[in-house]
Amino acid sequence: MSERASYEPGTPCWVDLGTADPAAAAAFYGALFGWDVAEMEPIGETGGYAMASLRGKNVAGLGAQQNAGLPYWTTYVSVDDVEKTAALAAQNGATVVAEAMDVLDAGRLAVLIDPVGAAISLWQPQNHIGAQMVNEPGALAWTELTVRDVDAAKAFYEAVFGWEARSHPSAPGAYYEFKLSGTFVAGMFPMNEEWPADMPSRWMPYFATEDTDATAAKAAELGAAVRVPPTDIAPGKFAVISDPQGALFAVIQLNPEIAHA
Repeated sequence: MSERASYEPGTPCWVDLGTADPAAAAAFYGALFGWDVAEMEPIGETGGYAMASLRGKNVAGLGAQQNAGLPYWTTYVSVDDVEKTAALAAQNGATVVAEAMDVLDAGRLAVLIDPVGAAISLWQPQNHIGAQMVNEPGALAWTELTVRDVDAAKAFYEAVFGWEARSHPSAPGAYYEFKLSGTFVAGMFPMNEEWPADMPSRWMPYFATEDTDATAAKAAELGAAVRVPPTDIAPGKFAVISDPQGALFAVIQLNPEIAHA
C-alpha cells in the first residue's frame, strides 16, 4: 500500500470535488472506487465537506460546489507558507480568488487562478497532510493540466513551485511532465484547435485502477460518460470520464514499473 505521511513542498497532495449534489457524488464514487465517504461536516458558509477514504486512509474530498457551471475537481499543492506562496503566485500573474485562511485545525488554504486560467489551490498542512494513500486502485495517481499557452504555464509553475517541465517524447502528440527534486509530480497536455474553443484550462486528477476497461464500463453503467475510451500510453492504459453531474476525471491502469507519487 502506497501510504504517505508527508509531502515535499511543491508537490500535489490532495484533490477534492465541488458538486451541486454531494450525496449523489458520494454514491457514484463509492460504487466506482469503493470509497467510504463520511457524513458532510459544515465548514463556515461553504455548505459542508466530507472525506473519502479507502481502507481507513483519506484519498479525496467531496464538498458543495461554490461556483456556477459544471462540477469540478480541484488539485491542491502542498506548501510551507501559504501566504508567501500566494503572494509569489500573484507576482507571477495569478489571481488570488480566496486569500489564505484556516480550515479548522486541518491546515491553511488559498485558491488561485493561474495565468492560463486554471484553478489550483495551495495547502499548508497541519493535521491534514493530504492524501494518505496514492497509486493504489481508487487512489490518486497523477494530476494533469490541460492548457493552450504552454510557455506561460511553464514559466508560472517553475517560478512558484520550482517545477521543471520536461517534454515526453513517447507520448502521443506534445506532452510535458513537471519534475520537482528529481521526481515527476504532474503533467501538462497542450490543447490544440481540435479542442472546443470555450473549454478552459483546468487541472484533472487521475485515479489508479486495476483494470481501465472494467472501470470505464462500470462508470458508464453508473451514469457517467466516457469521454476518452481506454487508451494505451507509456505509463499504462487510461480513460477520461465525466461523472453523472459532469465533473471530469481520469482513471489509469499503471504499468508495474511506473509509479508517480
